[in-house]
Amino acid sequence: MPLVKLSELPVGSRAKIVKIGNIGDLKRRLRELGITKGEVVEIEHIAPLGDPIEIIVKNSRLSLRKEEAEHIEVETL
Repeated sequence: MPLVKLSELPVGSRAKIVKIGNIGDLKRRLRELGITKGEVVEIEHIAPLGDPIEIIVKNSRLSLRKEEAEHIEVETL
């Protein structure tokens, strides 16, 4: 299955995180929030202008900027 960016998924999609780009401090912050390789995420809500993107990971709701979500590659489920 081809990889897509988390920012490209529509609301209601579920996907498994395959790769997080090497983006320094942001990568560390994402890891602290539970956004790690192998974790399943669900797109809960996307703001009208596409930013921010609200996701569910490990039963927690998190908001990511679209710019952040573009660095996360996922495999849709």
